[in-house]
Amino acid sequence: MHMQLLKNNKVVMFDRTDFGRSNLSLPDGRCRYDPNDTELKIDCTAHSVLYDIGTNTFRPLMVQTDTWCSSGAVLPNGTLVQTGGYNDGDHVIRTLAPCNGFNCDWVEFPQALLERRWYATNQILPDGRIIIIGGRAQFNYEFYHPNSQDSSFSQKAVRLNFLRETRDSDENNLYPFVHLLPDGNLFIFANTRSIVFDYKQNRMIREFPAINGSEPRNYPSSGSLVLLPLDENRPIEPEIMICGGASRNAFQLAKKGKFQRAASTCGRLKIMDKNPVWKMENMPMPRVMSDMLLLPNDDIIIINGASSGTAGWELARNPVTRPLIYNPHLDEMRRFSVMPASARPRLYHSTAILLTDGRVLVGGSNPHIYYNFSGVEYPTDLSLESFSPPYLSPVYDHYRPRIIEVDEVVSYLQSFSLNFTVQRFLKMSVVSVRLILPSFTTHSFSMNQRMVVLKGVQISRVANNTYQLFAVGPSTREIAPPGYYLLFVVHSGIPSSGMWIKLQ
Repeated sequence: MHMQLLKNNKVVMFDRTDFGRSNLSLPDGRCRYDPNDTELKIDCTAHSVLYDIGTNTFRPLMVQTDTWCSSGAVLPNGTLVQTGGYNDGDHVIRTLAPCNGFNCDWVEFPQALLERRWYATNQILPDGRIIIIGGRAQFNYEFYHPNSQDSSFSQKAVRLNFLRETRDSDENNLYPFVHLLPDGNLFIFANTRSIVFDYKQNRMIREFPAINGSEPRNYPSSGSLVLLPLDENRPIEPEIMICGGASRNAFQLAKKGKFQRAASTCGRLKIMDKNPVWKMENMPMPRVMSDMLLLPNDDIIIINGASSGTAGWELARNPVTRPLIYNPHLDEMRRFSVMPASARPRLYHSTAILLTDGRVLVGGSNPHIYYNFSGVEYPTDLSLESFSPPYLSPVYDHYRPRIIEVDEVVSYLQSFSLNFTVQRFLKMSVVSVRLILPSFTTHSFSMNQRMVVLKGVQISRVANNTYQLFAVGPSTREIAPPGYYLLFVVHSGIPSSGMWIKLQ
């Protein structure tokens, strides 16, 4: 249900705790004792794991309270902060610090949240705080600060009327889409409407036209949204892209066994335009509950989901197993490419994240209240698989850069260097350096995901097939909040594997 790549190349994954035992025992005879659990008071099994990409192994982690439909963000020091959930977990903050041993585990802070956060959204801020927005029947936001004594930075939750205005009669506007903009304000999208919001002054700066068509895009209609890459080599014009969703009455109709066609439209919006309008285009197929991820070569992958119905228990049909690759720079008629199909449907409660080597890790699918492995149309799927984008094809190996040395710390507006090799170097103008902030992915939204294309790239040849590159760190914390990023060198559209750097 939830995934986050950490700076030690391990992926933390977790589901809910209130469906009973899992198939993975906790180590050393440990058990979870939860008198408030709705299913099992004593549980000696794990509902969270830490997956090691390099060794393809995992170890169990222990969560004490229910993490169902929670949210997360990573602090500048690399610690995952995970907020809310259901039942006794809805006011809880949990942290997981990355480590390479066997001792690190979840640390929980009961009642650390001011309000119930179930289906809320997290966004890391330039000053290292996390803003936590919305949730079921929560039309407000609060802050988490890692240095506050009581774990919460807010004295009270702050009302956000926009969330109340955009609610609907079924499931409100859950998991609102939120991105930090280069001017320090927030872009917030809920169902069909969107605003620029100044969280420091608690005021709406601007409202955009409603997206074309009447389909909502937030849970349970569950489209997906990305902030397109921010390129520091030209005036930055932040642009949002949103794809998929479901009709306004799809949730109610699906509960009656009528599964409507999902939305097939994508919309792009330039935030800073004087008169911004949504520019619409169509995907090759309709899609709901898909995941959208930025790839290091500027492409966007759209993966997972269904073509009819909506998010929720048993409420979708016709899985879409073919990923799409979207190139934002091509002519409109050529932007979408349809990839080969996966053998596994990935429906409700599936996830996808970008890995260090440029693959996409996909996992899960559980459209049922409990684990159902038989007797249902779409059984619970506990597997992982990886998708390799076209740039990983062996035919491009001659053009693939390989980073052999890089500064581990990058500072704002400061030059740094790296060395890379490439068998067949074309020309300097086709080389770029990108920073990607890995996402916390759940319910079709990759929270905190962003890419920055760095400026000041200069290249010189230092040996046979070996090159030294200089680039300049991001201009501001608003363009790239401090923390751990994956750095990629891209040569003629072919990216290297990512290297971890700390931006500070």
